[in-house]
This record gives sequence, C-alpha cells and structure tokens, in this order.
Amino acid sequence: MEQKINPLGFRLGTTQSHHSLWFAQPKKYSEGLQEDKKIKDCIKNYVQKNMRLSSGVEGIARIEIQKRLDLIQVIIYMGFPKLLIEDKPQKLEELQMNVQKELNCMNRKLNIAIIRIGNPYGHPNILAEFIPGQLRNRVSFRKAMKKAIELTEQADTKGIQIQIAGCIDGKEIARVEWIREGRNLWGIRNQNLDIYRQRIIRIRLYLSLRSIL
Repeated sequence: MEQKINPLGFRLGTTQSHHSLWFAQPKKYSEGLQEDKKIKDCIKNYVQKNMRLSSGVEGIARIEIQKRLDLIQVIIYMGFPKLLIEDKPQKLEELQMNVQKELNCMNRKLNIAIIRIGNPYGHPNILAEFIPGQLRNRVSFRKAMKKAIELTEQADTKGIQIQIAGCIDGKEIARVEWIREGRNLWGIRNQNLDIYRQRIIRIRLYLSLRSIL
C-alpha cells in the first residue's frame, strides 16, 4: 500500500519553517488554531474585497502569526501590496480593526505588518490563484497552465508541476490534466520545494526553487 507524506511537513527544519509561532497548553491548543484561522480568513476576505486586479489574484504569499502574552504579531507577505494600501494608508488600520473585532481580544495588542516579496509568481500560492482567475475569464486551461509556466520562468524557479482535476472545459466527466517543466525532485529532502492546493477546481501546484547542500 502506498504511503504518502506532506511535502512541506517532510521539509520542516531544512527548507521550510512554521507559519505560526506560539505556545499553548494542550487544553487550549484548539482555541489557538481556531484563532489563527479567524485571522487568516479575515485578512483574505478583506484583501479580496479591496483588490484591483482583474485576474482575481489576491497576492498573498503567506501569513505568519507570532503570539505572546500581550501581543499578536501578524506579518503578511504580499506580491502586490499596492492592492491593499495604494493611495489609502488608512486601509491597513481598517484591516487591523476588523481583525481585532473578529478576535474580540481586549487584553492583547494586535499589530499587522505588510512585507513585499520579490518575484511574486515564484510563490505557488499566488500562482495557484492566477490559474482559476484565467479559467473564470474563459481562457483555455492549457493556455492558463502554459502561461503560469512562463511566469515561473521569469521568477527564476528550477521546476514546476501543475495538476488540474475536475470537470474541465465544461465536460461532464471529471479528469486529471497535468504539466511538468524543469527539475522536479520531490523525494529529496534538501530540495527547496513549495506546494499549494486550490480547491475551486482542485489545482495542485508544486514549485522547485533551489537545492540546499
């Protein structure tokens, strides 16, 4: 029987790190997880309402959460931070107020920071949002996949694999289509690999970044 492991969990401590850094007692651990989910959902919903790209890309690569006794530090890594704060510096304060209201935390201070990342299409989260946006605009799935590969080549990645599953192109029978380009060493632990799954049509995207010797 085939045994599978999460490729990101497999690489924790070598090429990957945790996105949430905090400590909790076993009885309160589930509350901390629910709190993290509320923070991420609130941020993504706010960015989606205020984004300006027609492709539908939110531009969030990842969200890091660091918790202390009196402080919650949230760092948003974005490829297109202008979507959120262009010409409106009060938007960040509004986002912070929305998250604080969602958490209903009075004893802890909330601080949100936005960091711009270089080569946004070198991150699978942003790239996986690009493909459904193209499909919504009636672009052929093959053209969308090839365009995604062109964007990753500009971002200086070593390899990419894209897999789309579902009722593609309006067909009644679900099927799986995939495309691979470049170097893809999924079984090597020191291979810097990133993965993202998009559930609109079930898109699975692997990016091979670089090797750690």
